[in-house]
Amino acid sequence: MEVLGIILAGVLINNFVFMQYLGLCPFLGVSKDLNMATGMSGAVIFVITVASTVTAALEQYVLKPLELEYLRTIVYILVIASFVQLVEIFMKKTLPGLYQALGIYLPLITTNCAVLGAAMLNVTKSYGVVLSTLSGFAGAVGWSLAIIIFAGIRERWKLMDIPATLDGFPLALISTGLMSLAFLGFSGLFANLVK
Repeated sequence: MEVLGIILAGVLINNFVFMQYLGLCPFLGVSKDLNMATGMSGAVIFVITVASTVTAALEQYVLKPLELEYLRTIVYILVIASFVQLVEIFMKKTLPGLYQALGIYLPLITTNCAVLGAAMLNVTKSYGVVLSTLSGFAGAVGWSLAIIIFAGIRERWKLMDIPATLDGFPLALISTGLMSLAFLGFSGLFANLVK
């Protein structure tokens, strides 16, 4: 039941974008195109999942035993930056079109607060390596679900006659708020499964 609770919490109930307001910069910046949102989702899933695993292992086997918890943020950011560089090199070589389309948002995964937030949340919940990996993956899937749904909505806007005062960022914020309210409904459905 704990595993199911972690998955439901990460994807639906404690969604990084809609409930914790983490990762909004790439969420709003890359969600204009469904293909870009999907590509960014893959990169974010990889980085958050692997960074959650490595940071949990470092926390459990290095930082706590040596009483170096005060270095947590610096160590986590270095780990995250390393994996983002790995993703950037991979995309540049294998997916140059997507690499160009993502532009500045790809290296900004390093400063995406959802990535660091996932690692920090895993520490505060004392999950350990396996559950941290699962929690990071679920959170990344939740972030990806949010951006892909939102990219689909934004692509539909191209077919609509939107008033000039709402076009662009104002409508994006209103839509994000409405989606947040919709995701809030999941907390009532699964309240008994998630702590």
